[in-house]
Amino acid sequence: MFQRICMAQVTFMTLLSEPPRIGGTLVWYYAICRREVWLMSHGIEPDREDEFLRMGRLIDQNSYGRQRHAIEFGNNKFDIIREEKGTLVVGEVKKSSRSLEAAKLQLAHYLYELLKNGINARGELLFPKEKRRETIDLTDEMETRLDEVYGDIRSIALQSAPPPAKKCTYCRSCAYKDFCWS
Repeated sequence: MFQRICMAQVTFMTLLSEPPRIGGTLVWYYAICRREVWLMSHGIEPDREDEFLRMGRLIDQNSYGRQRHAIEFGNNKFDIIREEKGTLVVGEVKKSSRSLEAAKLQLAHYLYELLKNGINARGELLFPKEKRRETIDLTDEMETRLDEVYGDIRSIALQSAPPPAKKCTYCRSCAYKDFCWS
């Protein structure tokens, strides 16, 4: 049985052509819905014209205009970076704090990736519509959690089919909803 499972994984990996590139969006999706992780890791993009995605892009583009936006680092794209008293600060702009735990995980991922490259930083979750911000620091516990998340993401990506659709509170505003519920 184990050999058959391993062969299926090897065969499937050749279909992917490379392991999934784990970036902030994939970590965010992991915290929201495992099915989204599979879809994104297989190059199945969400509906780009989805009203919630468009609104999020507008909020990101029109907020914090004096700071550097959309900075790419490896497989990640930071919404905002700045230096404050000699410390790099990575800012993640979100439409609302509704998905706070997913946002924290995503930002911790960015901080962990920077740390792996010798850069100490702190993070800020920014909610412009709520006029609020929350500081995030990377902890040892969060590093351990992220290492587990990365393993789970790779495991999900290796599956031959997406996990079954499961209704949750995020489904109604999901850009993949037509894929799952049509």
